[in-house]
Amino acid sequence: MATDFDMVIRNGTLADGTGGPLQQADIGIRGGRIAAIGGVLGRGTEEIDARHKIVTPGFVDVHTHYDGQAIWSEQLAPSSSHGVTTAVMGNCGVGFAPCRPEDHDMLINVMEGVEDIPGVVMTEGLDWDWETFPQYLDRVAQSRRDIDVAAYLPHSPLRVYVMGQRGADQEPATEADLAQMRALTREAMAAGALGFATSRLSIHKTADSGSIPSFDADVRELQEICRGMRDAGHGTLQIVLDAFQGWDKEYPIIDTLVRDSGRPATFTLASGNDGPPRWRMVLDMMAQTKAVGGAVTAQVMPRPIGLISGLELSVHPFILCPSWQKIAHLPLAEKVAAMRDPTLRAALLSETPEPGHPFNALGRNWRWMFPLDNPPDYAPPPETSIAALAQMRRISPEAVVYDRFLETQGKGLFLAALGNFEGGTLDSAYDMLTHPDCIPALGDGGAHYGAICDASYSTFLLSHWVQKAGPQRIELEQAVHMLSAKSARAVGLHDRGTLHVGAKADINVIDLDRLSISLPHIVHDLPAGGRRLDQAATGYDATLVSGTVIRRHDEATAARPGKLVRSAPN
Repeated sequence: MATDFDMVIRNGTLADGTGGPLQQADIGIRGGRIAAIGGVLGRGTEEIDARHKIVTPGFVDVHTHYDGQAIWSEQLAPSSSHGVTTAVMGNCGVGFAPCRPEDHDMLINVMEGVEDIPGVVMTEGLDWDWETFPQYLDRVAQSRRDIDVAAYLPHSPLRVYVMGQRGADQEPATEADLAQMRALTREAMAAGALGFATSRLSIHKTADSGSIPSFDADVRELQEICRGMRDAGHGTLQIVLDAFQGWDKEYPIIDTLVRDSGRPATFTLASGNDGPPRWRMVLDMMAQTKAVGGAVTAQVMPRPIGLISGLELSVHPFILCPSWQKIAHLPLAEKVAAMRDPTLRAALLSETPEPGHPFNALGRNWRWMFPLDNPPDYAPPPETSIAALAQMRRISPEAVVYDRFLETQGKGLFLAALGNFEGGTLDSAYDMLTHPDCIPALGDGGAHYGAICDASYSTFLLSHWVQKAGPQRIELEQAVHMLSAKSARAVGLHDRGTLHVGAKADINVIDLDRLSISLPHIVHDLPAGGRRLDQAATGYDATLVSGTVIRRHDEATAARPGKLVRSAPN
């Protein structure tokens, strides 16, 4: 018997991505696109029963670092495990193109320091069969993968490509340098770059603790690059500002660039855990930019911005202690055995950590550090902090952490909540998340392999904020809108994020009652046997990319329909 569709998703409750009311309907898919939505549709070659399930557009993750993983892996996990069907990479101005052969090691040094990707992983995993940014896009387009990707032109590689060592040393760009950066930006946009990305954040350091090439670049340089996007007629500016310098100093840079170039911007916004709520001032400044016709969107993490620390990871409270270096090379079981020695214990509990990557210092803020168990609690009560546990047990915070490592045979994990946990609650995260000019983001998939596993934020948003009772509950329709169409439009992706006839068939079928997140775990599937944190979800009955099922009942299929998304003038 002939079929009407390649796929029919039947009996689902549709949250169509627009934020409009839920509806009961079937979806018919043909040729990778939605061909019909409505009552009982005709037969499909394949069918999914979505009765009592939520049917949504695929989610758009606008802040990832899959620049390398998109080359060496066919699966962009963890993002694709959490309903994401489009991932945007090249964020924070770091990446691998454009790049001359003699600068490969320099860019690896930058990426290793900023994004915690081991140098050996990149050395083994990247074939570097590109030099220019258009060539890099062509290389990405040739690879098989589960989900779609789009890419920003990253500032640090661009600066080094144009200026060589002068660019790496943060020397001012000459007029000739600026003209070349503008021309290369226009070229990258014409080749399909989503926009241009940069970072001014002072804690973004190279592996050898130096400043990254883009750090503190002159505003004139940023203007000329953004004018390259204006010349091309499209492109979004993605920028990480240095909040440590003060928002009153940093935010005006965005305002200047948006007004000058006419291009939209998106940037990272978070609340501190202590002190005045400076983020409210930022929202007010965004409103002023918007009032004169500028388009600015803030990216907000729906839960605490945090590090995961553990003995097998890149960060833990003893990693910079002098005595730790005696056992750092040992396998985990031998580390734990050595830690049972009273002499080593006494040394590690008393030593002052030596200078090192800023992340390690942030991971010793005991008031905002919490045990992380299964299921993980991303809104832990204050009485479970390491500081509170130490006070209750009348021992030092270091001893609390040390004892947990021994009790768990070295497997215990901790969450260091660095931001978005103002006053020990998620109130500020909620207020930012529900603001009309903010979107959920900052999952950092593909980076911080041994310290961060936040690419599950989409599942958290649905399982926590939608399921939460009380005044801070986010309606399902709005949550799906945030994760799909709102995020897509913020970065210039207008061809995805909603369910309508003719739309690209990127779709999730979700059992909201079963939706949950597992404890992060370590896998060794990177090049050279490198390790990374991964995190599974339960409740995704199906995820489709261009009408093809890439995940079924929380497990990956062999399908690889993902493509490179090339942006175009808008």
